[in-house]
Amino acid sequence: MSTDHPLGLAGHVRACLFDLDGVLTETAKVHAAAWKEMFDGFLEARSVTHGEPFVAFDAVADYDTYVDGKPRADGTRSFLASRHISLPEGSPDDPPDARTINGLGNAKNELVLAKIKQDGVEAYPGSVRYVKAVRAAGLHRAVVSSSGNCADVLVAAGIAGLFEARVDGVSVEKDHLEGKPAPDTYLAAARALGVEPGEAAVFEDALSGVEAGKAGGFGFVVGVDRVGQADALRSHGADVVVADLAELIRPS
Repeated sequence: MSTDHPLGLAGHVRACLFDLDGVLTETAKVHAAAWKEMFDGFLEARSVTHGEPFVAFDAVADYDTYVDGKPRADGTRSFLASRHISLPEGSPDDPPDARTINGLGNAKNELVLAKIKQDGVEAYPGSVRYVKAVRAAGLHRAVVSSSGNCADVLVAAGIAGLFEARVDGVSVEKDHLEGKPAPDTYLAAARALGVEPGEAAVFEDALSGVEAGKAGGFGFVVGVDRVGQADALRSHGADVVVADLAELIRPS
């Protein structure tokens, strides 16, 4: 789908809903590394106790297919199911050494926080330029993320002030929202901005995220291809795919 809109959008769009990790900030690779470290440790230990061969978590294929864009518990459950492993759910406050869905998710979260503390957070320059252009055009803006650390990441990246609303992992738990690929979080963001889904554009790098945009009936879905999955983003529901959001800005 092509468009002559100065921001590369459909003309009826009044609001832009941005995923965080991989779209606005360079934290998708941090999450992928944390998932791999957590799952590999778990799988290695299980290979000893259960006599199973160790097959490492693939930080590209497994990450994209099973965990990217999803709430931690959903991602943990999805990947374990792919390995035919069943664990008790546990509770959200399980310690990170608990062999439960929540325990593994909390272990992954501790790793992410440690990596962010050590290395900091960078926003993609092209994304910052684009969001500022969206703001200058008078369009509404929200961040939509499955991460409970979304607010801290926005502050650390220096971009919290660019957005009017935030729907994140805290919102998911508080408001009992389904995670991506369900459209609940994006629908909540549209409500927060006072627009209909058809008047909003979704910006996503995760396959589950573009699925959510399509499922929610949003007016435009932009796939952001950071890892060479443009065709997959299109097949999952993206109207247009770019490598960087700045590509969408038309010359004046």
